[in-house]
Amino acid sequence: MTDPPRVALVTGAARGIGAATVAALTAAGWRVMAVDRCGDDPALPYPLGRRADLEKVAADAGPNVAIAEADTRDVTALAAAVADTERTWGGLDAALAVAGVIAGGVPAWEVPAAQEQAVLDIDLGGVLNLARVAVPALLRRPEPRHGRFLAVASAAATRGLPMLAAYCAAKAGVTGFVRALAVELRGTGITANAVSPGSTATPILDESARLYGLPSAGSFAPQQPLERLLDPAEVAAVLAFLAGDGASGMTGAIVPVDGGLAL
Repeated sequence: MTDPPRVALVTGAARGIGAATVAALTAAGWRVMAVDRCGDDPALPYPLGRRADLEKVAADAGPNVAIAEADTRDVTALAAAVADTERTWGGLDAALAVAGVIAGGVPAWEVPAAQEQAVLDIDLGGVLNLARVAVPALLRRPEPRHGRFLAVASAAATRGLPMLAAYCAAKAGVTGFVRALAVELRGTGITANAVSPGSTATPILDESARLYGLPSAGSFAPQQPLERLLDPAEVAAVLAFLAGDGASGMTGAIVPVDGGLAL
């Protein structure tokens, strides 16, 4: 008797690492609820993913993907997405907090308060919110469990990046939260881990280049020993690994997928 397909929920799924993660998980046989805000944030000066982007991600990944709109700051909306996942596929085995934004471009004390708050509330608060509603669903799976809570941190969690102080603070918070959550999940059969990407070819990096006054995101490539930008699929592949059985011995880990940026 074969085990039923595992079920994951991915935030920030409309583009970038989130979209690549949906593709990686479905290719590995997962059922996926792809979640995104699907709209711009009035506090942020660059466009975010759209409903059409999310629909395309689902269409490209195939019939084992459903979609839901939810802002990760909205615990009620996230809880509804989790409940929809359980209704659709009978449970939840992995929750992946991928949604993120960036803002800055000026010293910390000059960043507009609304921009700073958006970065903290989405990049860190969104991870905490997902854990609040997803961990109980992971615990509803019968023992022996193989649950996974995964988050996307950043090389910025350990590096002082000028004019991106709120982003650095939020991502450092993600790493601290994942370590604590891993200990809290002791003995449950559920693990908590994070990946820490370097400069990856995503809309966030495009916005970072604009904030630094650089001609393009490619300008960041030389700072990584690989001397190129990472592809979102390279980060997604590690997230898919951490979601699977091969990572059963890992919890509380912050895995660098950074082209050597943190060296």
